[in-house]
Amino acid sequence: MRDTVEELEQDFLDEEQCWQAVLTRNALADGTFVVAVRTTGIYCRPSCPARNPYREHVTFFKFPEEAVDAGFRPCRRCHPDQVHQPDPQIELIERVCHYMQTHLDAPLHLADLSQQFHMSPYHLQRTFKRIKGVTPRQFVESCRLGDFKARLQEGETVTDALYNAGYQSSSSLYERAPVQLGMTPTAYRKGGKGMRIGYSIVESQLGFVLVAATERGVTAVRFGDSEETIEADFIQEYSKAELTRDDELLRPWVNLLLLSLQGQPSTQQLSLDVHATTFQWKVWQALRAIPVGQTRSYQEIAQAIGRPTAARAVAQACATNPVAVFIPCHRVVRNNGQLGGYHWGIERKQQLLTNEHAYSTASMSNGKTNNQQLREETTMSTLRKAEA
Repeated sequence: MRDTVEELEQDFLDEEQCWQAVLTRNALADGTFVVAVRTTGIYCRPSCPARNPYREHVTFFKFPEEAVDAGFRPCRRCHPDQVHQPDPQIELIERVCHYMQTHLDAPLHLADLSQQFHMSPYHLQRTFKRIKGVTPRQFVESCRLGDFKARLQEGETVTDALYNAGYQSSSSLYERAPVQLGMTPTAYRKGGKGMRIGYSIVESQLGFVLVAATERGVTAVRFGDSEETIEADFIQEYSKAELTRDDELLRPWVNLLLLSLQGQPSTQQLSLDVHATTFQWKVWQALRAIPVGQTRSYQEIAQAIGRPTAARAVAQACATNPVAVFIPCHRVVRNNGQLGGYHWGIERKQQLLTNEHAYSTASMSNGKTNNQQLREETTMSTLRKAEA
């Protein structure tokens, strides 16, 4: 059993070993990883006494904060967020996080936190962001939003959930709700009921593709092998929303997507209407910053957002990306250069990267040719003036 624990402490988790530790409720594995259950949105210690989930519903993370960043909340039975961290600064920041999570009904200003933990505001802000990847304020907003969503799902009214989650007024929530929830709080409580979503389906070189949008922006991009299947899956997922197939209205976004599938970058500003945690937004923004024709590893993205140990959480954020291509998660590969996974199929990922590389290479070649032609014309013009 101890050999199993030693294997789990390696940089890369062996998911089969992790699963065996969960099945046996191996307490020696506590602190080496946490297990997250997608159907409940909760993560636990390996030794949690709760009933074991189905294997297909499980994701493993090396650190509790990675599970939180991916949108999971700690189990109230086994308290996996209280696993001891040997680094004193990490331990301190975890205590700060725990304090904020249990005092969401308070304002939680940076000055109050620094006084509570005997640190200067500047040092607390800098240390917190280095370890967690977000500021204390962003962390509090994410926690409040998660608590608010959980309360809505449990049946509380919007008003009760709003104040019980620690919001001081409705305006602060409603300003962020369209971006963070992807819909208004009331619509979220009703499972999307009342939302108006237009969509269009076209056939492309990568198969059938569906583009959906609300009045605020693109909310979904997904691929499929048949028009019937992709439409049926979309309608089932948004069963309580008001769906309208409108090819004409969606044409600008569809045309923009088709150009992107060919590898052509766009300078047009694209509005998105998607639900995301603070961490997911940071990852997705980093993905959109990757130049066309280039790739980055999961580790490089983790480092770019200030979370060098969160490569697995970055991969999870890529996997939950609802707007393929527009948020280019296909440009993220493994450290060894291999393609890794892709929700819409490894063949599509390969084709997207091939098209982008070809377009980027051609553009650079054309640019060099045009510059050379300009230099030659300038030289000839200078010679003519000299002869005259």
